[in-house]
Amino acid sequence: MTDGVLLRRYRQDDALSVSQLFREIYGDHYVQPHVYLPSMLSQNHCDGRWHSLVAEVGGQIRGHATLQRSTPSRRPDSHTVELALSVVHPDTRGQHIATRLGQQLLIHAQALDYRGVTIKQVTQHPYTQRMADALGFVSTGLLPDYVASPFGEGPRESIVIGFRSIDGHQRPIPALTWPQSCRELMQHLSAALGTRAGEAPWKGPKMRVEHCSGRYEIVLRVLDDDLFAQFRQLPQAWLISLKLRLAEGFAQAVEKLSSLGFSFTGIAPEDRGDGWLALFHRGQQPRKLQLHCPHMQRLHDRTPPLRG
Repeated sequence: MTDGVLLRRYRQDDALSVSQLFREIYGDHYVQPHVYLPSMLSQNHCDGRWHSLVAEVGGQIRGHATLQRSTPSRRPDSHTVELALSVVHPDTRGQHIATRLGQQLLIHAQALDYRGVTIKQVTQHPYTQRMADALGFVSTGLLPDYVASPFGEGPRESIVIGFRSIDGHQRPIPALTWPQSCRELMQHLSAALGTRAGEAPWKGPKMRVEHCSGRYEIVLRVLDDDLFAQFRQLPQAWLISLKLRLAEGFAQAVEKLSSLGFSFTGIAPEDRGDGWLALFHRGQQPRKLQLHCPHMQRLHDRTPPLRG
């Protein structure tokens, strides 16, 4: 314990207090519905999906963060875990509680034999972006208009994806020829993450399509001519998040998707393997963002909004 703040593991009898903490901060608008159901908090921990720490001040829970993994049945081979659900009550801010919780959870991630940790950094305020930087995360991509605002009003929340390798492991990106339009970013990420010859093996189906929080999410192993022709027929008004395996043919994919109004917004680690996905988006609304990472700021500034 330091400064009257006790960091400790989550206990099953913390469920109600943690749920109340989220409600105090976000009202009824937090994007993860599980936090409003103490029984789901308990179930996620019993199932091993969540591994949480809490910050206790004066006997009250005033901070929370977790290592969150997908259900084992859907992601059996994933070597990454997400640092998520990081909240600190306003009356205890300024004591770096979120960063301290994150530091301890990174140690736990190594003990749990994960090779890398991801984080989704919100953009309506700078706190999680600063925390991620302090914890050594590399910002790799943007997810424009990713979810409804957790504050219940205003524009949808855009997200900055961060990645941090666990000590002793690397997750290099393929050594490709980068198009001029994204060369500066990809050279920066190559230097930060390292490069490899060839691509990591692809795991799972060749294509997945889901409708999530008002956007259409498409994950592809390869963009062939047939799929490209089908994408031409998709409604222009759809908000689409397209994730394409980062591999040979990337430069051609950037050109093809750009002709359909998609913008390249960086990369994200695959959740089923050890490779990377190139991010493309179409349909996002125009807005100004002040981002902590200059590379992400330039990426945002170059991303065109929805065309009328």
